[in-house]
Amino acid sequence: MSLTKQDIANALVKKTDLTQTQALVLTNQFFEQIIETLSKGEDVKLSSFGNFVVRKKPQRPGRNPKTGEEVIINARKVVTFKAGPKLKSVTQKGNN
Repeated sequence: MSLTKQDIANALVKKTDLTQTQALVLTNQFFEQIIETLSKGEDVKLSSFGNFVVRKKPQRPGRNPKTGEEVIINARKVVTFKAGPKLKSVTQKGNN
């Protein structure tokens, strides 16, 4: 099962005085702000949750898995996520 933006909005409605529409707008704006910040190449740090970090991956040699042909994989930027200590401890408890 996956958590969706709609699920987050529904939880906000239950825990606050927001309407369904307000909660969905707030949820969408929250994620839009994260996307906008990352697209500028800036990191996003969410206390007690984790960090979204923009990394530069250099150009590198690769191989087409279908043909075996060697190709060059272009340099690119990727977003990585590193869980914070509180999130790590919660997820590790769930695995035991």
